[in-house]
Amino acid sequence: MRELALHILDVVENSLAAGARHITIEIEEDLAADSLTIRVMDDGRGMDEETAQRALDPFYTTRTTRHVGLGLPLFKAAAERSAGELRLTSSPGQGTTVTARFQHSHIDRAPLGDLPATLLGLLLSDRSAEIRYVHRLDGREFVFDTREVRDALGADVPLTHPAVREWMRSYLTENEEVLIHAQAHVTGRPEAGS
Repeated sequence: MRELALHILDVVENSLAAGARHITIEIEEDLAADSLTIRVMDDGRGMDEETAQRALDPFYTTRTTRHVGLGLPLFKAAAERSAGELRLTSSPGQGTTVTARFQHSHIDRAPLGDLPATLLGLLLSDRSAEIRYVHRLDGREFVFDTREVRDALGADVPLTHPAVREWMRSYLTENEEVLIHAQAHVTGRPEAGS
């Protein structure tokens, strides 16, 4: 995959398929430490240790529509190609956490990609879950939580309402840009997040 956002999308789709009702997506960029960490945590069905190990095998899948499961193995390969690693921890009934670490400046690290579009696609999915998104960049932080949005909207207005959808698109895009541009201004270095 050309963008890490697509790996995030794949992991969250797995979480939704596992019945997760609450999903947290965290992106931590620490430029001084030259690290990028992506973590997706869910409260889905979880897996036993053997299944969790097999989930990283490209020839294993629980899906009936295809015979290989490339999502997590490709994500793991992307991390390892960038002097990093991927860890999967899970237990039945307790959910799953996928943590991928990358060397931020590594020449083979894929760009983060279009995170606002990826998030919007997840938020407007027909398999809804509460999603908390946190992007940290050298001590600055942007947080988006669907529970806060739903509380502000009330029970009668869905996230899929056209005005809400447009607001979320603008809000996510603007706040991601502010986070990334603020970092470039502070350090005088090229923008992070790419």
